[in-house]
Amino acid sequence: MEIIISKEHVGYPYALEFMDERVAGIIDNTKKECLWLLEHPALYTYGTSAKQADLLENKFPVYEARRGGEFTYHGPGQRVAYLMMKLEPKDIRKYVWNLEEWIIQILAHFGVNGERREGRIGIWVIDGGQEKKIAALGIRVRKWVAYHGIAINIAPDLEHFKGIVPCGISQYGVTSLQNLGIEVNQAEFDEVLIREFNKIFNAP
Repeated sequence: MEIIISKEHVGYPYALEFMDERVAGIIDNTKKECLWLLEHPALYTYGTSAKQADLLENKFPVYEARRGGEFTYHGPGQRVAYLMMKLEPKDIRKYVWNLEEWIIQILAHFGVNGERREGRIGIWVIDGGQEKKIAALGIRVRKWVAYHGIAINIAPDLEHFKGIVPCGISQYGVTSLQNLGIEVNQAEFDEVLIREFNKIFNAP
């Protein structure tokens, strides 16, 4: 497993191109599986289930994500982890559960109780007495190689989420570690992220 940490913001079209090329290489056994940690500049993406009405304000560039899911915001202060890896034993449901568990264990390290919710994609926390979303996930699978991944809100501008209905869910808000009163630097967060990844996915 190759781990790449991008220091500069990564444009979304480049990220799609990179993932497509890496997945093709994994399929034909010419490239390693990859965990890629990055931040995007402020933008919106939409997946195969998106409804155009959920784009409320065209305040940032909008990109087709070529993954499952609906509208999502990416931007500075949010850690995106794209994971390109073979699915064994070809169990997509288990893979999604593992992605969720990965997020939950990362949050637990910082004293945050992240939870799954039936019928709602992502990981949820209690903030100010209300359920709010702190992390999103979306995947695509090609010939049993998964790609795309997760996005965890460390300290993004939460106002930027108001331009969309995040993941098609309007009755719940969005939060971040910073909004919960937790300040964490990027290097520490990445260290925890990689450690928990290795535990859950048994990466060498």
